[in-house]
Amino acid sequence: MIYLIEYMVPVILLLAIIISAVRILREYERGVIFFLGRFQKVKGPGLIIVIPLIQKMVRVDLRVVTFDIPTQDVISRDNVTVHVSAVLYFRVVDPERAIIQVEHFFNATSQLAQTTLRSVLGQHDLDEMLSQRDKMNADIQNILDEQTASWGIKVTNVEIKHVDLNESMIRAIAKQAEAERERRAKIIHAEGELQASEKLLQAANVMSQNPQALQLRYLQTLNDISSENSSTIIFPLPLEILNALKKSKTGPEE
Repeated sequence: MIYLIEYMVPVILLLAIIISAVRILREYERGVIFFLGRFQKVKGPGLIIVIPLIQKMVRVDLRVVTFDIPTQDVISRDNVTVHVSAVLYFRVVDPERAIIQVEHFFNATSQLAQTTLRSVLGQHDLDEMLSQRDKMNADIQNILDEQTASWGIKVTNVEIKHVDLNESMIRAIAKQAEAERERRAKIIHAEGELQASEKLLQAANVMSQNPQALQLRYLQTLNDISSENSSTIIFPLPLEILNALKKSKTGPEE
């Protein structure tokens, strides 16, 4: 029995070492292998062997990470304080650099995203923040992607979710929008009056050159008045009659 135990102990230890040396990496995982503290290679996916005490493996997930950037207090270029929240999408494209070049690449990318968000939005006015989100999303993404490239990180997208204002600023924007609508309405009304006056001037020029057209317009106006419920009756008096009456009063010329 003692001999059997002495035989089994090495076998059990060997099995334990083999089991501890086996690693299984999924399709979206990679293992960064260090040999006595020095980088050796990137392995995976599938079954790999890591020699205990000599080699060490660090798992790296290659899937896209969705990170909610905490709400940031941003002062716009026109000195308006807003609360901005965004979401960041990034993934590891180089496991070696993601482990060796930066400590905790997830936290580093998170902190960089927050500072970049404040920096980029602070260069724009409030109106641009509200109306040009696509442009600012692209600017933030390009800056982050450029700075995280040395870490083996690829920033795939940045989306600004909310730009929150205080109540006083919301009321001020509402007043500004109302004033803008009134300004546009006045401009449209003035343009209509200008076009109408130009048409009336053209009509007056035509009628002044053709007395028959003026008389027809006069009769049309009387017809329009008679069609309404009015107790006033207007009779047209040709200008020739008025001239004849004027001559009869003054008498024949001597």
